Amino acid sequence: MVLDKVRGKTSEKEKRVGLFVDGPNILRKQFEVNLDSLRERVSKYGRITNAKVFMNQFASEKLIEAVASQGFEPVISLGGEQEGEGMSDIDVSMAVKAVEALEYGLDIMVLVTRDADFLPVVQKAKKEGVRVVVMGMDPGFSTALKNSADEVLDLKKYMNEG
Repeated sequence: MVLDKVRGKTSEKEKRVGLFVDGPNILRKQFEVNLDSLRERVSKYGRITNAKVFMNQFASEKLIEAVASQGFEPVISLGGEQEGEGMSDIDVSMAVKAVEALEYGLDIMVLVTRDADFLPVVQKAKKEGVRVVVMGMDPGFSTALKNSADEVLDLKKYMNEG
């Protein structure tokens, strides 16, 4: 393994992984996403160096505590309400943090979302040579987002198997 490092080879476990979760889009009762199972699945790609769950100002204190206790950094974003849903839009905050993480050297970026708004993030990461994995589920899983990623995982199917 030491010789592999000297030769410039890295194993899958040595890859640096950034994990970014679109809380309002994914952490819904109807989806029953287990963050521990999610983190365990993503750790198969390498060492998770960033694990952030983005939430809006309407997130309950209980949810924020649960996210933190499961080893994720809760990131609270303030903003206006989304039409008809009573939630603020966290997409800009998540996109900025994900792109900033590229500056610190990610090998793999995992975006847990269903939202096509993250297409520019996927494109930027791929341009920088970072492998992009998108995890999401229907209904509303963007076809464009799925088609732009290097790998797509059906999160709902995975959660039902786990």
